[in-house]
Amino acid sequence: MSVHISTKEIKTKRTNYGYVGRRIGHDKPASRYQEAVYDLQPTTNFHYPPTWAEGKELYDVRNTSIVMEDWYSFTDPRQFYYSAYVMARAKQQESMDNNFKMAEKHKMLLSMPDELKASIKKILTPLRHVEYGANMNNQDICDRGYGSIITSLASLHGFDRIGISQYISKIILLIDENESVGLEQGRIDWLDASMWQPLRHAMEDIFVLDDWFEIMVAQNIVMDGLIYPLIFDQYIQEVSSKGGNTLTLLTQFMSDWYVETIRWTNQLIKVVAKESDANNELLSSWVIKWTERLNKAVLPIAQEAFTDGGKDKLEEAKCELLARLAKQGLKI
Repeated sequence: MSVHISTKEIKTKRTNYGYVGRRIGHDKPASRYQEAVYDLQPTTNFHYPPTWAEGKELYDVRNTSIVMEDWYSFTDPRQFYYSAYVMARAKQQESMDNNFKMAEKHKMLLSMPDELKASIKKILTPLRHVEYGANMNNQDICDRGYGSIITSLASLHGFDRIGISQYISKIILLIDENESVGLEQGRIDWLDASMWQPLRHAMEDIFVLDDWFEIMVAQNIVMDGLIYPLIFDQYIQEVSSKGGNTLTLLTQFMSDWYVETIRWTNQLIKVVAKESDANNELLSSWVIKWTERLNKAVLPIAQEAFTDGGKDKLEEAKCELLARLAKQGLKI
C-alpha cells in the first residue's frame, strides 16, 4: 500500500487590520509600528464636550493653528512604539548602570579638583528642573495633541526627560557622597539665582501656551537645540579637558539621546512645513520668536559654564540649530 502526502496552501483572508489596510493596502503585511500608531486617535462619538474648552471637541484639530490634511503623514524614523521603545531604553539603561557602578566603586568623581566639582554642581543641578519641566510640556502635548503618532511619541519623550533628570541627580549625589546638599542647593538656584531666572521664566511661559504645536517647537526643538549642544557637548568636553573625563561616561545617554531626538524633530518639521506655506510661515515665526527669547535666557548660563567664550559657544549652538531647521524647509 502506498501513501500519497500532498500539501495544500491555505491563504490567509486578511494580512492586516482594516484601519492599517486602508493606509498601506489590504494585501500588505503591517509592521508592529504601523499597528501601534496608525489611526488610534478617537474622532467620533465622544461622550461629552470638554467644559474647559468651549466650542471644541474632546480631541480637536483646532487645538493648534497648524493645519494638516492628514495628521498621520509624519512617522517616527526610529519606529518607536511601546515595546520597541522599552527594549531600546533597557539596553541603554544597562550600559548607564554599569557606568555609574564603576564611577561609584572607584570614586572617580571624588578625585576631580574641588573647583571643577563646584562648577559641575552649579551648571548641571538646576537642569534637573529643566528636564522635569520638559516632561510636563511633552505630557501636555500628549494630552492636547492630535494624531496618535505624535501624541504617543510626545509621551515617550516625556518619560525620557524624567530619566535624564534622574541621571543628573545621581551624578550630583556621587559628587556629594550621597548627601542631598547639592540637590537642595540646585533647587534654590533654580528658584532664586539670577542666572537661571530668564530660563525659568521662559519655561513657565511655555507651560501656559495655548497651541500645543508651539510647545513642541519651543521645548523640543529650540530649547533643547540650544541647551544640549551647549551643555552636554561643549561643556562636558571642557570639563573633560580639566580632569573630569568620568562625566563623559555619566552623560553618555544625554549625548546619544539628543542625536537620536534630532532625527524625529527634523522629520516632523520637514513634513509639517511642506504641507503648506501657511504652516511654514507659522513654524518659522515660532522658531524665530523662541530662538531670540531662549538665546537670551541661556546666555547667563553659558557665560557661567565657560571660563572664556561662553557667548561664542552659545552662538555656535544657535547657528547650528537654525541651519538644521533651514535644511528642513523653514524660511528662517
